[in-house]
Amino acid sequence: MSLLPTTSIAAIATYAGTQVTLAGWVANRTEKGRLIFVRLRDGSGVIQCVVFKTAVTPETFACAQQLTLESAVRVTGQVRADARAPGGYELDVQQIELVHAASEYPITPKEHGVEFLMAHRHLWLRSSKQHALLRLRAEVIAAAQEWLNAQGFVRFDTPILTPVAAEGTSNLFATEYFDLGQAYLAQTGQLYVEAGMMSFGKVYSFGPTFRAEKSKTRRHLTEFWMIEPEVAFATHDDNLVLQESFVSAIVQRCLQRCADELRVLERDIAPLERCVPPFPRISYDDAIALVAERHGDVAGCSPLAWGDDLGAPHETLIAAQFDRPVFVERFPTAAKAFYMQPDPDRPEVALCADLLAPEGYGEIIGGSQRIHDAGLLEQRIIEHGLRVDDYQWYLDLRRYGSVPHSGFGMGIERCTAWIAGTQHIRETIAFPRMLYRMYP
Repeated sequence: MSLLPTTSIAAIATYAGTQVTLAGWVANRTEKGRLIFVRLRDGSGVIQCVVFKTAVTPETFACAQQLTLESAVRVTGQVRADARAPGGYELDVQQIELVHAASEYPITPKEHGVEFLMAHRHLWLRSSKQHALLRLRAEVIAAAQEWLNAQGFVRFDTPILTPVAAEGTSNLFATEYFDLGQAYLAQTGQLYVEAGMMSFGKVYSFGPTFRAEKSKTRRHLTEFWMIEPEVAFATHDDNLVLQESFVSAIVQRCLQRCADELRVLERDIAPLERCVPPFPRISYDDAIALVAERHGDVAGCSPLAWGDDLGAPHETLIAAQFDRPVFVERFPTAAKAFYMQPDPDRPEVALCADLLAPEGYGEIIGGSQRIHDAGLLEQRIIEHGLRVDDYQWYLDLRRYGSVPHSGFGMGIERCTAWIAGTQHIRETIAFPRMLYRMYP
């Protein structure tokens, strides 16, 4: 007779002393004479199921003996409180229904190389660390959207296929678009989000973005997810206040709701607990001076000329001077995207900032005040070697009710990697796309 699941492992405490049925997969099995211990996972948690030979039928005990790793089962038994057990409860088994006997599982407790694990990513996702990472990622996404929704932002979805570049053409994925020529996978939804901002006042987009950079660093993916808020009548300073409130809210919610996952990841949460506003701010000029003075403190960190962008070692050095995320603001205008507003008091720098996470995780947010003058924006488009005709719709936003406005983009994977304390961004997305990996 088929046994129907009546609860999840996450809710097991409410059934102490009663009989339940759980449905899940065998994470481990150990046999000790008349006892068999089956570690069962169901996606919501893990519980130890204890099979006493004298308490079950011969058929049930034989079934338990034959269980292979990752076999799918339904297990019925009595919930028993046990302070020694993970989660505080065990299940005294009465009956087992084998739903599917798994073949020999390729991922074992022995050490596997990264390439092997990435080639088996579809199975590696089931491991405790990867499970914790992706639960944390889901919480980051939920926290980000729910916080923005509560602040009156409207989600505004933007195209993935675009006719022009938003931030230069050197790192785009191109595809033929019927008879209309080439289209590109979006680097950002920002230009389109600005159109939404002019309609709703406060909007955000959320979706996949693509960068064809030939980079193999631990911080880079070719496909990643980004959340991009945009606000009308907002200055550069308003933008920084919004960012620090946003990031702090995400981190504090993860601390509150993902304590178990952070424990599995062995994350030191003290640096996260310090992530509360206000965040320190340092100018690009001061950052360059700091690098010149202290570059020997970090391997691979060399002095920078004014106008150079910050590399990963420079970001690590700068962030190490502070106990929470830090803004580096007012980068050289020539080194930034065409749409960033120059500082009216010093036009060679832009009203922009990168938010650097501590502990060597680098930039997690890039943002700026946008140019709101049509003439200046057109001039910048020309200076960047772009075709003005391709951006007429974007210029229209400055011709019909233009206002100062600001926004930013936060990479979900980079933020998750920092909160999780994991060393490589590839583990913060289910199926990473990198320079030399597109399988599975």
